[in-house]
Amino acid sequence: QVQLVESGGGLVQAGGSLRLSCVASGRTFSSYGMGWFRQAPGKEREFVAAIMWGGGRTYYADSVKGRFTISRDNTKNTVYLQMNLLQPGDTAVYYCAAESGGTAYVEPLMYDYWGQGTQVTVSS
Repeated sequence: QVQLVESGGGLVQAGGSLRLSCVASGRTFSSYGMGWFRQAPGKEREFVAAIMWGGGRTYYADSVKGRFTISRDNTKNTVYLQMNLLQPGDTAVYYCAAESGGTAYVEPLMYDYWGQGTQVTVSS
């Protein structure tokens, strides 16, 4: 069982930056693929970014490519999402997710564990 706890959300003006963190419980964090997803009111949960177990491969949604960076520190059981040049369209609840096979998937159904989410609000 893995528990995920996100933090770092908040209110920021357009053009600003935030860094989200997701801390995982358990001793097998380094073997998990990790992803960030977001869900805005009235919309489906959508893929944002993902990173494979070793951190060597990362994937991004087209809408955030060049602005967001996913990274992980396996010594701290933590995955990060650095978000720069934030836009009002980035407003959503952001969730981290863990996939026990170590792969980074775009599809949320492939993930085994989810955090409770952290709110990101970008004002114009």
